[in-house]
Amino acid sequence: MIGGQRVDWDRWAARYARAAIGAAFLSAVAGRFGLWSGHINWANFTRFIQRTAELNPFVPAPAMPVVAWAATIVETTFGVALIAGVRVRWAAFGSAALLAWFGTAMAATAGLKSPLDYSVFSASAGALLLALRERR
Repeated sequence: MIGGQRVDWDRWAARYARAAIGAAFLSAVAGRFGLWSGHINWANFTRFIQRTAELNPFVPAPAMPVVAWAATIVETTFGVALIAGVRVRWAAFGSAALLAWFGTAMAATAGLKSPLDYSVFSASAGALLLALRERR
């Protein structure tokens, strides 16, 4: 109890998960456009396309910009939806799947240490728990 009122820790934990996962997606997107440095830098997105190609070697090279843009749009959509609390169940399931795919791609191309060090599977599991917690 805080201030005489019972605290709904389950609700606050879900809000925390939404904010953390959503902010991580938006931070990644901001980084690939150079926004963390205060100005747009397209060279960062070019490097992101190259990294996308490294993680998805089975995708033809000409399709890489499309895959990179699709990932960026999906991450932005999930990030905004989670933070705003819009279609949380859908956004959380999508986030869990996207993060599981990313972690698996990282493990297959760079070894298991990378996705474990960057907590990709942990974030995926958190998103899945959030999705399962949300009421339809």
